[in-house]
Amino acid sequence: MSKTPKKSKGKLPSNNYRVQVYDYTDDLGKRHYKSFTAPTKKEARLKAEQWKLSRQRRSSDVEDLTIKEAVRRYIDIKSAALSPSTVTAYEKNYQNHFAGNFGMKKLWDAESPDVQLWISELLRKGLSPKSIRNIYGLFSATLDMFAPTHIIKVTLPAKQKPDLYCPSDEDIKILLKSIEGTELELAVLLAAFGPLRRGEICALESTDIKGNIVTVSKSKVRGPEGVWHTKQPKTYGSYREIEFPDFVIQKLASRKGAIIHVTPDRLSNMFRQALLKTGLPHFRFHDLRHYAASIMHAIGVPDQYILQRGGWSSDNVMKTVYRNVIDLENVRQTKKINEHFESLKRM
Repeated sequence: MSKTPKKSKGKLPSNNYRVQVYDYTDDLGKRHYKSFTAPTKKEARLKAEQWKLSRQRRSSDVEDLTIKEAVRRYIDIKSAALSPSTVTAYEKNYQNHFAGNFGMKKLWDAESPDVQLWISELLRKGLSPKSIRNIYGLFSATLDMFAPTHIIKVTLPAKQKPDLYCPSDEDIKILLKSIEGTELELAVLLAAFGPLRRGEICALESTDIKGNIVTVSKSKVRGPEGVWHTKQPKTYGSYREIEFPDFVIQKLASRKGAIIHVTPDRLSNMFRQALLKTGLPHFRFHDLRHYAASIMHAIGVPDQYILQRGGWSSDNVMKTVYRNVIDLENVRQTKKINEHFESLKRM
C-alpha cells in the first residue's frame, strides 16, 4: 500500500508556498500576520524578509501617507525639476484620478488587486490606454519615491495603434496655397520643412535666424497656472540648427522680433480652421512633422540625419513616427494594386 506523500509545511493547494510574518496586535489582543506567497518556499521567505526590512526603514510619517497625499508630495518635490507642461499634466491627473476610496488608502497598504481595480475603473470611465499609462506612471513614480520596496504588479491596457493621417506633397501644396501671405503660412513652412514643433515655432525670434540657418533653443510651454512660458527644450536633442530652403528664409526675412505672435493652442486652432476651408482630410498641426519625417525617409535620408533635424529624443521615437506613416502608405499602395487587378478583370 502506497503512502500518501507528506505535505510540505506552508504549501498551499495551488502548490504555491505561504510564509506568514507577524504584523501587529489589535486593541482586542488579536495578533495579525502578513502573508506572502510564491512558487517556492525560498521566494516566499525572500518576500517576507524584504517586507520586514522595508518596514524597519520607513518612518511613521511616510507610513501614514495616503496615496493622494503621497502623490501631492511627489509633485511638490519634483515640480522644480520638471517642465511646466509635465507639472500641468500631473496636476490634472492628481485632481481627477486620485480621489475617492483609492486615494484615501494608505500607500503602504495598497496591494496589486487594489491598483488593478483602480486601473479597471479608469478604463470604464472611457480613458484611453495612453492616458491610463500616464496616470499609472505618476502613481508608480510616487511609489518609487516613498515606498521603493513595496512591489505592485498590474496589467495595463494594451497600447492602441494611432489612427494617423499623414499629409502628402499634394496636400501640403493645397494647404500652403490657401494660407499664402498669412502668419499661419510661416508656421506651416517651419513645421513641414523643419520640422519644428508648435512650441518651438511660437518661441522663435528673428535673432534665431542667420542666413539660411534657424537655431532652435527654446519652446513655449504652458505652466500649471495656465500661463505660457518660454523655456529651454526638454531634451538635449531638441537643441539644433536647421538649414532651410531659400524660399522659406525669404518669407521669414521680413519678420522682426517674434516670428509668430500666437500661443501654441491658438496656432492649432488657426490650423484646424484653415484645414476645414480646404476640404482636405483632417490631420493635426503636429502631423506636419510626420510628413517631414516620412518624406526624408522616402528620399533616402539616413536615420541619424532625420533624428537630428527633427530633434527626436531617441531613434525609437522617430521610427515610431514614420513607421505609422509607412503603414498608411502601404494601405494606399495596396489599394492601387487591387484597383489595377480589378480593372483587368473587367476587360
